This record gives sequence, C-alpha cells and structure tokens, in this order.
Amino acid sequence: MADKRKVLITLLVVIIIVLAAIIIYAFVIRPTLSGYVVSKQSEGVQIAIASIIAQIQQNGFAQIPVGNETLILVPYLPEGQTQPTQ
Repeated sequence: MADKRKVLITLLVVIIIVLAAIIIYAFVIRPTLSGYVVSKQSEGVQIAIASIIAQIQQNGFAQIPVGNETLILVPYLPEGQTQPTQ
C-alpha cells in the first residue's frame, strides 16, 4: 500500500512540474522570445531602409532585385520643383 502511495505522489509531482513548465513557457518565455524577434525584425527593416536611402543619395537611384526582375528606385520630384545641386 505504501508503495502505491509513493508512486502516486511521484506521478502527481511530475505532472505538477510538467504543467508548471508549460505555464511558464506560455506566459513568460514565449512572449519574451516573440518580443525579441519583433524588435530584431524592426531593426532589420530600419537598416534596409537606411541602406536604400544611402544608395539613392549617393547614386541617384537604387536597384533592388525582385525575382527575375530588377526594381529601380529614384527620388520623386513633384512638377515645378528643381533637383537640388550637390
């Protein structure tokens, strides 16, 4: 009888530890990882945009490969405005 109680108590302790680990992962670790990933993605986007803008300022255009085609970005100048001299 005492052997069955020890097994039952051990099994319940293991179940509690597993459930606690699942709860900690769901409410602490996963949101932390998601926040880190989102912040790094935003940082990557900012670096890419800064690089494109720097290319446009230096060369007057930027070429971005999209599949089998090349997208060329140039500064937009509304009608009536002249391009600033460098």
